[in-house]
Amino acid sequence: MDRRLFTQASVSAAIVAALTPQAFAQAIPDQVRIVVGFPPGGPTDTFARRIAQKVTGTLGTAVVVDNKPGAGGQFGILNMKDSPADGTVYLFTPASMLILFPHTFAKLGYKVDDVASVSTGIYMPHGFGVGPAVPESVKTLKDFIVWAKANPDKASVGNPGAGSMPHMLSATLAKLSGAPLNNIPFQGSGPGIAQLLGGQISAMSSPLGDYLPHVATGKLRLLAMSGAARSPFAPNVPTYKEQGFPDLVFREWFGFFLPGKATMVQREKAAAIFKVALAQPDVAESVKQFAMEVVSSTPQQLAEQIKADTAVAGKMVQITGFKADS
Repeated sequence: MDRRLFTQASVSAAIVAALTPQAFAQAIPDQVRIVVGFPPGGPTDTFARRIAQKVTGTLGTAVVVDNKPGAGGQFGILNMKDSPADGTVYLFTPASMLILFPHTFAKLGYKVDDVASVSTGIYMPHGFGVGPAVPESVKTLKDFIVWAKANPDKASVGNPGAGSMPHMLSATLAKLSGAPLNNIPFQGSGPGIAQLLGGQISAMSSPLGDYLPHVATGKLRLLAMSGAARSPFAPNVPTYKEQGFPDLVFREWFGFFLPGKATMVQREKAAAIFKVALAQPDVAESVKQFAMEVVSSTPQQLAEQIKADTAVAGKMVQITGFKADS
């Protein structure tokens, strides 16, 4: 599946021809919205705005980002799901809202079928890092587990929010390893990384990009990553799977969606538009600082990714017993 997801989707000549501004002139109004369920200024919003600029050039009409923050990204989906499926409103969202939240929330205001897959945009793994509170002799994940069992009062692991995928990864690690890890949620990665650097917590489970500036200066040490393969941004850091935890294989993706009632033809046309935008070199360059990779897909490939990752997330929830609204 990974190989298929990383293969650029081919677009037929008929679809490409249909994507000219002239062909869309009657179908697209003066403005197209990309709904983002997070506040302005963050990586999700910033990337969406860059793509909006690229798509504006392709369509010849204004494409704007419409921020609908709240409930960990849920408000974005709620705002978009009942919109017309005519290519005037899109959603750009991380995976967790669609593959994890249905397992952890007893009630959601949306279903996965309320959105129609168009294309992936970016991928990133989550990392597991330690700071100055952990001895320098701890160099591997196995070392950390041994240290945590010997020092249960010090074995604290931060995460960017209760019920987030980084939280689920570290909570699952605790269950599978038997280590007495005290998972501490923060309001985003920033406060957690600050406490990790200060030695107030021992470890952190968070997106890979959060660590890289501090790893480069030797202030933090990365012990594991959640991808199926090592990241090109940290090729010397082994995956969880390499270290004996095959259930901790997950790469966070961010994808573009239409409302659920969109037809496959509409979705394929939209995917072709985003493919052109995502292929521009400055787009990939803009997210390297966050250890993200730009990868487009077909609607079918993204739908397969959702199905596979929903199963992965479901197993983590089963292992940990976590419920967001319990």
